[in-house]
Amino acid sequence: MKQIDVLVIGAGQAGLAMGYYLKQQAVSFTLLDASDRIGNSWRNRYDSLVLFTPRKYSLPGMPMPGDPNGLPAKDEAADYLEAYAERYSLPVQLQTRVISMNKTTQGFLLETNRGMYRAGKVIVATGPFHTPYIPAFASGLPDEIYQTHSSAYRNPGELRDGPVLVVGAGNSGAQIAAELSRERLVYLSAGSKLHFKPLYVLGQSIFRYFDLFGFIRADKGSPLGSWLKSRPEQIYGLELKSLMADRKVLLKPRAVGTKENCLLFEDDTEAEVSNIVWATGYRSDYRWIRIDGAIDSQGNPIHRGGVSPVSGLYYLGLPWQSSRGSALLGWVGRDAAKLAEKLRLS
Repeated sequence: MKQIDVLVIGAGQAGLAMGYYLKQQAVSFTLLDASDRIGNSWRNRYDSLVLFTPRKYSLPGMPMPGDPNGLPAKDEAADYLEAYAERYSLPVQLQTRVISMNKTTQGFLLETNRGMYRAGKVIVATGPFHTPYIPAFASGLPDEIYQTHSSAYRNPGELRDGPVLVVGAGNSGAQIAAELSRERLVYLSAGSKLHFKPLYVLGQSIFRYFDLFGFIRADKGSPLGSWLKSRPEQIYGLELKSLMADRKVLLKPRAVGTKENCLLFEDDTEAEVSNIVWATGYRSDYRWIRIDGAIDSQGNPIHRGGVSPVSGLYYLGLPWQSSRGSALLGWVGRDAAKLAEKLRLS
């Protein structure tokens, strides 16, 4: 049984930011992560992935190397996280998956694949993206159609010849559709109207203006934060918009079912394709947290600004945990600093 003052679950950008601040306190702490290498949350994504926030927005204490106004590739971001952990000698235990967590009179008891841990306080920094989601009707498609989720997609060479349908028009779906359109017909299925933002305005990242005018840091409970939270998801970059105008990517409404080799859409049209990339997001999975009052009936964490009603339990890196930037690399450190202060005072 390993006894720790503070246990951080997850050693991605949120967990590492938390580790930076815990390092400044007189507590014993450990970061547990199921991966075999720091940064794999980025490293294992599709080959062409580029972050839409520039290098200047990085973790506390250590700027990302390179042009501050430039956009890092995914492997660059992964290597940065690995270097960050090394620079601050953060105590990361890799290849350690938490199986269950319970609360006892002596603190938190965690079962992992590498033994038991007991901790006085726990910070869940696993992020919200746990299980890839694919609609149930996908199972009705014939084997002749190659299917993959965006979390498993790497590059166009994996796909079969012929048209491809990308289902889901978030930023990942937009980037993948644009990449695939260079060599084949691409359909893009979107469940709602697309909203685009340029990556740069007057030579500066659009996030510089978001930061300057307080959009990215607005408290979710403020009038500005509430308005921003109600806005639809934005696609950063105008490449897809241009490709759609040139009809190199054909926009379709929500995919709702199948018929033989065809996908059916909610406007009663259909498309015959050889490949489907499901950019349909993820579902959270907190079933390993076996503590009354920690998780709501929908399986989501109960918290206020990352603080659980369960004494000693905290969350970090959740979308809109406190603001628009809570789950982003350049701003997660703000929430980490706040939690670190709460831990110091508790």
